[in-house]
Amino acid sequence: MKGITQVIAVELKLIMRDPMSAFFALAFPAIMLWVKLRSGKPLPGGLPAIDATVPMLSIFVIGLAALVILPATLAGYRERRVLKRLRATPASPTMLFGAQWAAHMLLAALGTALLTVIGLAVYGLTAPVNAGSVLLAWILSALSLSSIGLLVGALVPSGRTATVIGLSLFFPMSFLSGAIIPRETMSGSMRAIGDLTPMAPAVRAIRDGWAGDATSPITLGVMVAISIVAGGVALRTFRW
Repeated sequence: MKGITQVIAVELKLIMRDPMSAFFALAFPAIMLWVKLRSGKPLPGGLPAIDATVPMLSIFVIGLAALVILPATLAGYRERRVLKRLRATPASPTMLFGAQWAAHMLLAALGTALLTVIGLAVYGLTAPVNAGSVLLAWILSALSLSSIGLLVGALVPSGRTATVIGLSLFFPMSFLSGAIIPRETMSGSMRAIGDLTPMAPAVRAIRDGWAGDATSPITLGVMVAISIVAGGVALRTFRW
């Protein structure tokens, strides 16, 4: 247990030392929060924009860490033959995936905490009505989106290629799922397309929990299914 904790700590330190990863996971969402709230207008239906924006951007942060930074890290290790050296140690793909997931999701947790603190201190954010549901939604979101990122990282030969693929997945998902644009302001066709993305259940679940609405078991089940299927395929196809 001590060994895996040390590995996670080292990986998190390495991620934080990368200025681009740290900026886009921590500072960039805070800048987006400021930009999106300059008008101060409530959303259709009367919901204050801040009460939708912080939950939305928390999924943005998870998606960035899970779909862009995580696969790039794994593929970069493969490109530099770090994984080849790890293969000669007792490390297994499951242990490697677990350490990478924990380190990258700790980064996402820091980004989410920063957004929440800024929202509460500066913009009058309403605290989550159902904190337990928000936490469950956050964890399942992290698991489901990271399983996709791990699948990319398990197969792609270089960090640059993984970054391109990750960004190609991340930005369309973010715009269509409601992680950047509130679903209340989207057209019906745009919402229908967004509902097909793996990020949409995450946005719905965390916003429902924040507002105190009941989260559909189907929404939670979809995230669990994505985690199991994509994570299982990633483990089976992983290349050192």
